[in-house]
Amino acid sequence: MDSIILIFLCLIAGVALRRLKISPTNAHTVLNQFVIYISLPGLALYYIPKIALSTQLLLPLGVAWVTFALSWLFFSGLGKWLGWPKKLVGCLILTAGLGNTAFVGFPVIEALFGKKGLETAIIVDQPGTFVVLSTLGILVATMYCKGTAGTSGILRKILLFPPFVAFTVGLCMNLLRYDFHDMLQSVFQRLGNTVTPVALVAVGMQLQLQRRSRHWGFLTLGLAFKLLITPLFFFVVYKLVLGGKGMTTDVCIMEAAMAPMIMAAILASTSGLKPKLANMMIGVGIPLSFVTLGFWYWLLLTFN
Repeated sequence: MDSIILIFLCLIAGVALRRLKISPTNAHTVLNQFVIYISLPGLALYYIPKIALSTQLLLPLGVAWVTFALSWLFFSGLGKWLGWPKKLVGCLILTAGLGNTAFVGFPVIEALFGKKGLETAIIVDQPGTFVVLSTLGILVATMYCKGTAGTSGILRKILLFPPFVAFTVGLCMNLLRYDFHDMLQSVFQRLGNTVTPVALVAVGMQLQLQRRSRHWGFLTLGLAFKLLITPLFFFVVYKLVLGGKGMTTDVCIMEAAMAPMIMAAILASTSGLKPKLANMMIGVGIPLSFVTLGFWYWLLLTFN
């Protein structure tokens, strides 16, 4: 519960800092860079070496990778059909294709399913959502931002993306069955813990909900895809087609129903992909997701 309170307090703090004009106009940019260059690498270096690799990862892994693929297909196709600008398409792919499987997901899953459910949620997030962000996420951000980058330019951005570098180091350590000294683990964990407060304050500083904004229609479509269409897809495939039963399947579906990922909005903003819409996806999506999550949990209870 304290994690949920932290989320809303940080969003409110960011909005207050902007409205009171007590922080530099570019403060959110500095905070975004802090998250990308320090917080996320710390998170990867702490968690990735500890993941137990096995075939049991396939279902939880599928949540993040399939969701992003569906988002890319859906919004790129729709954008091409309706003639949307590339920046708008890129923003929707990122924010509707990446779920908040950790900072909203972890406390929600732990509250509903206990520590055992949290084990599955970590798999959905770390080798799933986090790696998608560090690879396909940066690929989309590069492809849809202003200008066009060649293959070498795209590869360079992915390979030099700090969270991806940290993930690669962590994966190599995992394969070698080696972890950092306890002291370093504690340091990386503390750095990783700054992701939520810092990123959400930055989102709050950029969040502006204007009644006549031209983004409302796109916001509605993006949130409908993330909060309704995506979990429905996994409910049908995992529950009805594959006949999945038990906690693992239920946690996968609930994680698929999470609000847009905070870092997806940060990545879209830093890449110039409709920053206002990206932050609205977070600012509106997180509160709204608690309503839709209640519906999906009720549905899972009904079918169990």
